[in-house]
Amino acid sequence: MGDVVIGARSGAGEPEGSGRRVARSAESAAPSAAAEDQAAQTADEHGEHGDGAEGSREHPEPADASTGDPGSDSGPESEASAKPRKPRSFWKELPILVGIALVLALVIKTFFVQAFSIPSESMQNTLQVGDRVLVDKLTPWFGAEPERGEVVVFHDPGGWLGDEPTQQSDNSFVRGVQDVLSFVGLMPSANEKDLIKRVVAVGGDTVECDGNGPLKVNGVPLDEPYVFQGNPACGTMPFAPVKVPKGRIWVMGDHRSNSLDSRYHQDQPGGGTVPVDNVIGRAFVVAWPVSHWSTLPVPDTFDQKGLAAATGPAAPPALATVGAIALVPLVRRTRARAQRRKES
Repeated sequence: MGDVVIGARSGAGEPEGSGRRVARSAESAAPSAAAEDQAAQTADEHGEHGDGAEGSREHPEPADASTGDPGSDSGPESEASAKPRKPRSFWKELPILVGIALVLALVIKTFFVQAFSIPSESMQNTLQVGDRVLVDKLTPWFGAEPERGEVVVFHDPGGWLGDEPTQQSDNSFVRGVQDVLSFVGLMPSANEKDLIKRVVAVGGDTVECDGNGPLKVNGVPLDEPYVFQGNPACGTMPFAPVKVPKGRIWVMGDHRSNSLDSRYHQDQPGGGTVPVDNVIGRAFVVAWPVSHWSTLPVPDTFDQKGLAAATGPAAPPALATVGAIALVPLVRRTRARAQRRKES
């Protein structure tokens, strides 16, 4: 019986403990339910007063991919327009640059400077065969005329070069390139018949060279260190005094024994002189090859004071005559006034 009692007590105690646990669980669950109710109530209150804010939190608008700003108006097109343009490639700009360079070269050749090649030995040792000289074409545009001692390039006055063939390449492509470059002034032309000599006398001068020299201009002997070594001043062609007409020049090569210059064309129109209008310009520098680079100044011998004496003496008497004629009316008026004063 005892076992039964013990057993009965044990069985009776078990439901009680179980009920306590359940009761405790129910009590602990009650506050949780109340908290949920409170939270739901709070949410409802917020929903009544701030639906827009909650809606914006629950369903935010997507941000713009480019700016990060919601609802931004800028899109892929505005982004593309905002980017800087890419610079042109070098190969696209090259033809434009070449065209500009050719136009500038043509303008320079026409109005300022042109290159010429030395084809013969007539100006040795001042200039060698194959030298490239630069010629000033600007000053003649302003009315400047050649002066004694200058090295000038000029067109053939007629018959000086005869039927001398022009020097051109046998390759047609090379000839085409040469023609283009010579047209824009980057290369001497092989088709133009031009000559280069030194101006010895100008219009109004008298020039002569008798026997072995020296060469004289207006009776003044010239000291010519530029003449090719071993050559006499007259070369192999001495000549009697020649009066150079106005507007023309007398030219000679520095290699006197190897230059068909004014001395050899006295039987032609102009008596061997060259019209000033045929002068292209003055050669002022040897530009190529680099080893031959040098300037071409006027030699000191042409700066002698008496060199222009023959053209100058006639000027003072002429001016005196003109001045005397202009003063005649003034003298007559002065005498007439003096006469009136005496009579009065």
